[in-house]
Amino acid sequence: MAAVFVNGKICKDPKQVMANDFFKSGLNIPGNTSNQLGSAVTAVNVGNLPGLNTLGISLARIDYAPYGLNPPHTHPRGTEILAVLEGTLYVGFVLSNPGPNMKNKLFTKILNPGDVFVFPIGLIHFQFNVGKTNAVAFAGLSSQNPGVITIANAVFGSDPPINPDVLAKAFQVDNKVVDYLQSQFWWDNN
Repeated sequence: MAAVFVNGKICKDPKQVMANDFFKSGLNIPGNTSNQLGSAVTAVNVGNLPGLNTLGISLARIDYAPYGLNPPHTHPRGTEILAVLEGTLYVGFVLSNPGPNMKNKLFTKILNPGDVFVFPIGLIHFQFNVGKTNAVAFAGLSSQNPGVITIANAVFGSDPPINPDVLAKAFQVDNKVVDYLQSQFWWDNN
């Protein structure tokens, strides 16, 4: 009756493990990009592929409509490596907490089919389809459950909302701007 938890998941009794615990189909099917962002992330992680438990890896397919965006986000528990299969993506990440008198440095690149780019663990990053055609990329992540925090959703779409005075001061904008942003529907493409 005892269960062993590893990284928040129960380890299955080895006598009950089946081939399907290590199998997932469907990554050949494009995600629905008809949303405000024009992108869709199809994640494969320990939540939908139990055989990943304790292995420290996961995967995602990302589909982009023309000019679709996978908005600024971070993975608090994993580094991401992105490989472009189709289309042209403008990608980048921002360093955090630079030294005194330094700015947060932005690293960007234009990626074409066959190109690869790495987003270090915990850093804010994005991908934007700069082409007039659909784009497809696959991402490998160094965690069975890397998590995702979409910056705008977290800051302006929290429930209950963050006090507008806090956000107005943090972003150095008028409270009306914060009120407007908090009133928007923040789309989740995951």
